[in-house]
Amino acid sequence: MIATRTESSEMGMIKAMMIDLLKTKLANGIAHFIFKKKDGSYREAWGTTQSNIANAKINGRGVSREMYATTAYFDVECGQWRSFRWENLIQVF
Repeated sequence: MIATRTESSEMGMIKAMMIDLLKTKLANGIAHFIFKKKDGSYREAWGTTQSNIANAKINGRGVSREMYATTAYFDVECGQWRSFRWENLIQVF
C-alpha cells in the first residue's frame, strides 16, 4: 500500500520499517515523531497507544485504522486521538 501511494518500492520499504518502529514505540510508551498533515504542513507529535494511558479514551467503531493504511495514536499533548497516513511519516525519534 505504501509503495503504491509513494510510487516507489524503495520508499515503501523505508516507510514500512519506520511504521514498524513507531508502532513498537507507541505501544511501549510515549513516542516522538513527525508527519506531514493533509494540508501540507508538518506536525511534531508525542503520542502513545499504551493501554494504561490510551484505554480510557478508546471510542472504537469496529474498523481498524490499518484497513485504511493509517495509524491512530493518542496525542498526549492535547488529550485526543489523531491519525496519519503511513506514507506521510517523516521521522521517528
